Amino acid sequence: MKRAVATTFAALLVFTPAVALAHPGHDGTTGLLHGLVHPVTGIDHIVAMIAVGLLAAQYGGRALWLVPMSFLVAMAIAGAVGIAGIHTPIAEVGIALSVAVLGLAIAFQFKPPTAVAMVVVGFFALFHGYAHGAEIPDETGGLSFAAGFLSATALLLGAGVGLGLLLQRQTLSRRLMQAGGGVMALVGVATLANLL
Repeated sequence: MKRAVATTFAALLVFTPAVALAHPGHDGTTGLLHGLVHPVTGIDHIVAMIAVGLLAAQYGGRALWLVPMSFLVAMAIAGAVGIAGIHTPIAEVGIALSVAVLGLAIAFQFKPPTAVAMVVVGFFALFHGYAHGAEIPDETGGLSFAAGFLSATALLLGAGVGLGLLLQRQTLSRRLMQAGGGVMALVGVATLANLL
């Protein structure tokens, strides 16, 4: 486990300079760089991905990788749908709903079977993946953009798992994680209210 956390932080350090240059307007940006920065341009995406990592940490054991992996796989599939240009009008509502539901699961420490958690996060990942794929800039390559947003998502998921493991160690920290889940749920509800 320590090796996985160290690898995640090392990857963050490696990709940080590339992300700093990935903002639109820089000469020579590529699909990969646009993809790397895309998941961190919306608070709803960041919160959802951190929430999936925190949720996985609540479970521990094999769920530490099964839950985030189900998110990544479903996101990749839906990203391909978005890149293909197939229209899904409810993606933003699904994203907002994901933030609210995942936040509530953390706040109230809901722990259905791991398989149920995998299905739920995989379902919500479909909305996130579609949004990333559908928003691909015309001037970038689809596959490299997808590689970028999946890599950035993996890093955010890993950060959520690492943070969750750190917060699980003490009762006060667990309460802090629950409070954070409540804030996440409020962000999701506010986003949802703004959309409706």
